[in-house]
Amino acid sequence: MLDNAPAFDEESENPMILHLVTFRWVDGVSDERVAALTEALNRMAEGIDVLRSYVAGANLHLRPGGADFAVAAVVDDAAALDAYLDHPLHSEVYRDHLGPIVADRSAVQLPLTAGTLT
Repeated sequence: MLDNAPAFDEESENPMILHLVTFRWVDGVSDERVAALTEALNRMAEGIDVLRSYVAGANLHLRPGGADFAVAAVVDDAAALDAYLDHPLHSEVYRDHLGPIVADRSAVQLPLTAGTLT
């Protein structure tokens, strides 16, 4: 897990952004393919300096239902989110690993303020 800064900006009225994405896979996706994706995403995160914190991985399935995989990324602001999503490393991972196995994707962006993630 990448962690470059606190999960909130105490000095600013503009909260940092938590970008959460969940995925459901098409039928037949192997554990090996998911492990390769996870490794590629973690390598990608190390190369994108606007990411303050980053975690990606398979759902633990501790409760019934839910997605197969999730990504949580923390960035300073909307411009940083755009820089992350438009980054060539992000595009490469999507093209080479993620795109072919996604059946469904859902994303939200949430404000992070003091005390929301510690």
